[in-house]
Amino acid sequence: MPRPGRLLGLGVGPGDPELITVKALRELRAAPVVAYLAAKGKKGNAFAIVESYLRPDQTIIPLIFPVTTEHLPPPLSYEAVIADFYDTSAALLATHLDTGSDVAVICEGDSFFYGSFMYLYDRLAGRYAAEVVPGVCSVVAAASALGAPLAYRNQSLVILSGVLPEAELETRLAGVEAAAVIKLGANFEKVRRVVTRLGHGKRALYIERATMANERSLPLADVDPKTVPYFSIVLIPGQKWQP
Repeated sequence: MPRPGRLLGLGVGPGDPELITVKALRELRAAPVVAYLAAKGKKGNAFAIVESYLRPDQTIIPLIFPVTTEHLPPPLSYEAVIADFYDTSAALLATHLDTGSDVAVICEGDSFFYGSFMYLYDRLAGRYAAEVVPGVCSVVAAASALGAPLAYRNQSLVILSGVLPEAELETRLAGVEAAAVIKLGANFEKVRRVVTRLGHGKRALYIERATMANERSLPLADVDPKTVPYFSIVLIPGQKWQP
């Protein structure tokens, strides 16, 4: 019986293909099997980042999400549907690992920073050797693209999901020294209301698809909520500190 393959979680960066790390690129090109997650009918950002680096002889496995929203009509349950998807996907990857093939699962940004790979890792890492290669995440990419240092000296940085209820967002953002709110999309207007109400409006910065070819940044007040994609961020940079 062959020795099982390794499970590799490769963070491939926020969008610019040149922001993949040397180690992630080496592991990507060496892996006989490459898996990626994507929505129905879409290539997926992670796959688009690495597509030009792949070899023709690699086995490519798309893992297609059955749903992309948490709001499903009853009796459907998002938690049950998505748990079944990850169970099935993990079982599929296990068939390749059992033959001795390393399987690289690519993830936009960093695999352990809101990355979908972590749910496969939770299901497989106890049974197979696993290695996770960190990647440049969206928050630091956005700060660099905006030319906005995130946190000076001893300042604390808070990272929040825009999906949170408005009251909870306001509680968590009150009094922050620096913050990033991710996962915007339809949540943008709610986030903007909170940021403005707390007096952060003038300091806050908006950017979408940081480092991608279609990157766009605007003053917070000028953003049309109907145009905001999921991959967008509101940054509240730390106040400048001069040594």
